[in-house]
Amino acid sequence: MNGTSSKDATLEAHKDNRAVASLFSSSRDFILDAKFDRNELTLTVPRDNIREVCGIVQSAGYNFLESVTCVDWYPGEPRFQVTYHILSHGLKERVRLVAMVDSIDPSIDSITPVWPAANFYEREVWDLFGVRFHGHPNLRRILMPDDWEGHPLRKDFPVEGYR
Repeated sequence: MNGTSSKDATLEAHKDNRAVASLFSSSRDFILDAKFDRNELTLTVPRDNIREVCGIVQSAGYNFLESVTCVDWYPGEPRFQVTYHILSHGLKERVRLVAMVDSIDPSIDSITPVWPAANFYEREVWDLFGVRFHGHPNLRRILMPDDWEGHPLRKDFPVEGYR
């Protein structure tokens, strides 16, 4: 083996990608991991820099936030994977940003200042998984009743709910 990691190989192969180039020009620390699979680029980024990373990606020409979603990797840590699907109409390509969030402090900055369309997606992730979004303009339940206890898509949520 020549000593290059799969992250380095993926980034080298996609160094001309505008998202990768823009993030690298700001800080090489903004990309923790990179994967290219089935013609889709996934970049794992630090949770503490998600808003800044989204702003850089937006400035690079990725103009449309398609969705924000979450995966619960319970009992593993970090427990939650918050995923952002972003599209560039002009470049005709997508990039997926992933930020890992631990169960001790299940929170991440809201990206609504960058993409206001994140508002309802972040509310859905909060409602169903319990990941809090700092700086969100109106973080409250969107699918479950206001008096619902817990977050039903967490893997440790009781099948029949709390009784």
